Amino acid sequence: MILLTLGTYPLSFERLVRIVDQGIVSGQIKEDIFAQIGFSSYIPKAMKYELIMEKQHFENVLRSSTAIISHAGMGTISLALSENKALLVFPRLVMYKEMVNDHQLSTARKFEETGHVLAAYTSEELYEKIRLLKNFTPKPRYSSPERVSRCVGRFMQNINLNCALKKEEQQ
Repeated sequence: MILLTLGTYPLSFERLVRIVDQGIVSGQIKEDIFAQIGFSSYIPKAMKYELIMEKQHFENVLRSSTAIISHAGMGTISLALSENKALLVFPRLVMYKEMVNDHQLSTARKFEETGHVLAAYTSEELYEKIRLLKNFTPKPRYSSPERVSRCVGRFMQNINLNCALKKEEQQ
């Protein structure tokens, strides 16, 4: 069973629920899918679902799933990687009023490039990538506090330099 989850963001993501449901109806998706649809106003016709799940119930469903389909949110990506679950992300987009900006596009692209997730951007890609999920093994992600520290240090140096330059200009 594949878990379709939309995260906890309070805007609807019915586009993804509708695409997956229609894929099941049309026979393009043959896998068994259970959905946590959150704030979606679209009610699935061809898959079992719940609106919101209690934390323990969600964790049980997640652990028993073979893979996950979700938006490209960092919480879901981190969870899938920590559970070593194959994840297919489908970014929320501003043009559909699913998000306030399109940061999920770059998140999806970056995590796909590094081999941590599969990503789809159209319904056709989604159907194709669902078929690839069963054989997809995500590359492990290792944290690097030293690298983060260096990046933050460079950022702070740039801020200090910019502030110093502005002070000189004002004098």
